[in-house]
Amino acid sequence: MHHHPTRRAVVLAGAAAALAPALPARAATSVAPKAVQSYASYWYPDSLPPGTPGEGITWRSLKSWRAATDTDLAFNAASVPLAPRFTPIPANPTARAGQARIQSLVSFGPTAANPSQGSATADYYALTHWAYIDELVFWGGSSGEGLILAPNAPIVDAAHRHGVPVLGNVFLPPVAYGGQLQWTRDLVQKDAAGRYPLAARLVAVAAAYGFDGWFVNAETDGGTTALATDMLGFLTELKRLGAAEGQRVTWYDAMTTNGSVSWQGALNDRNQAFFKAADTMFLDFRWSPATLASSAAKAEQLGRERREVWAGVDVESRGYDTPVDWDAIVPTNKPHTVSYGFYRPEWTRNHLPATRTPGDFHAADDRFWTGPTLDPSRPDPAASWRAPATAVADRSTVSGLPFASTFNTGHGLRWYDGGRVTSPAQWNHLGLQDRLPSRRWITRTEGQHPTVTLDFADAWRGGSSVLVAGTPGAPVTLDLYATRLPLSRRTVVELTHRAAAAVTVELAVATAEPAAPGQPQPYRYLPAGTLKAGAWTTTRLSLAALSGTVRAIGVRLTAPGPLDYRLGALAVHDEPQVPARPRGLKVAAGTDGLRFTWRGAPGPVRHYELHRVLPDGTRRFLGGTCQNAYYVPGAVAEPGEKSARFEVRAVGELYTVSGPAPAVHPW
Repeated sequence: MHHHPTRRAVVLAGAAAALAPALPARAATSVAPKAVQSYASYWYPDSLPPGTPGEGITWRSLKSWRAATDTDLAFNAASVPLAPRFTPIPANPTARAGQARIQSLVSFGPTAANPSQGSATADYYALTHWAYIDELVFWGGSSGEGLILAPNAPIVDAAHRHGVPVLGNVFLPPVAYGGQLQWTRDLVQKDAAGRYPLAARLVAVAAAYGFDGWFVNAETDGGTTALATDMLGFLTELKRLGAAEGQRVTWYDAMTTNGSVSWQGALNDRNQAFFKAADTMFLDFRWSPATLASSAAKAEQLGRERREVWAGVDVESRGYDTPVDWDAIVPTNKPHTVSYGFYRPEWTRNHLPATRTPGDFHAADDRFWTGPTLDPSRPDPAASWRAPATAVADRSTVSGLPFASTFNTGHGLRWYDGGRVTSPAQWNHLGLQDRLPSRRWITRTEGQHPTVTLDFADAWRGGSSVLVAGTPGAPVTLDLYATRLPLSRRTVVELTHRAAAAVTVELAVATAEPAAPGQPQPYRYLPAGTLKAGAWTTTRLSLAALSGTVRAIGVRLTAPGPLDYRLGALAVHDEPQVPARPRGLKVAAGTDGLRFTWRGAPGPVRHYELHRVLPDGTRRFLGGTCQNAYYVPGAVAEPGEKSARFEVRAVGELYTVSGPAPAVHPW
């Protein structure tokens, strides 16, 4: 990914231009490791650059990394396992299952000083359209900071909840951007037994941190055939060792088998050895219809699938205004040629003005993934941007009970609990993101289609809720989730909702699939009462009259006048479950904040939430995490307070909350 200098400059700057960290940059090893902010990890393969690192940067060698001495491992290790996915009948006749897939290369923050567990701003690339993504790459790295990046835990936890594997990034930069061939040699070095110690180390990092493999991008020119042979041996060992841990490897089309960097824009004789050694290959942007067709043929000739080739689509500068030859990748009148990979789709956030809100970001992101109609069942055939929803079938992980969602996107302007604000501060933490509806948004009505958004002005829990607004003049059915939920006599559904004007609500439940792609769900409607303008209320409905499997769930809304309906939570379960409490909350103070650690609760836990108990007895939300450790920056004494009281609680899949594990911290 080399031929836009502006892009390389961004990577060199650690993508800092639009992603300045909200917390102070602090080298993770510069003070006692007990109580400083932890950051996502990054390394050089072995040897470090000459000189000294810039402020906030720590130079580390991957070769000397060991899990046992990684003081930030508790903050950086993901905890959510990769969920299995299924493919429902597509929402429109053009989206295909089992053909092209999508890889997404995203820079979430700078290489150095990228907080491990979110930060105190809502301005974040909180992606939610996981249903169309097959693989996420944690993009970044620079010659001045580090070349090997491990994704931070919130991103992996959110991705895994939606069934998406996450790859770390190995970036060997072009010479023009500070790349040194020594780093390539370091990466592919062999020990006395002829093994590749850095391959084993990469597999150990991914296993300890809980992510799914590596994207290998060797762009430092000047190599020889011998170096390429070593690279091939390294890649082969990386895949072999990683496969035993369920990890995968993507190779980027740059180095060829003679050791030179020569971007082919194709799978061909000059790079096929690397493709054979990896799981997939990302083709440089210079592909053409002919080279994609020949790449697909080459993959099949090698006994592999054409969808294991990703055609690079560079959306960093123009997003959904990027001109793309879609017919070369995903033709509408014959099988898809190959898969494709978006380079830097966080454009949906970065192109917006500095005054952007979470709502502005989601509006742009929905348009990118769903298309200009914002309804995958009603695509615009004349649109030049072929949105993923129109080409690739969505997937879902909602296949077991209990299931609940508070429609939390993983960032917000405040934190809500039970409809009340328990922290006025902005926040982001993708690990707290819910499984969100994959088809945003399908509405069916004889009247005017309302606007449906993930809205940040009010919420039942977390930072957001679903807002349905308009004047439809007829009943509106809103699809929420494609599911595979087993029914029993005890299965109940709970809707937590409110309205600003009178509306009659019905729960829409389907126990069969639509007859064909694009057809409406065969819903049955269960009355859920009439809401008048007022406070949040929870409506509980039994599904005892139904049998089999719930295949889809939604709501039907009938308003005599304007529709202003807000859905704050949806839960489906056979019995309520309350998690056990965590134990042993400990607090360690540092120069600019507090580090908390605790022992996890036995049994299933969705995440943990940390509160401060103020002198008047009220609780202030400090943050949540899927890990058993959390850092709070800037914690200080309240007026006249000699010590501070804290509590951590376990939160279950149904958002039921355990008793607290308390701690007192003297100031």
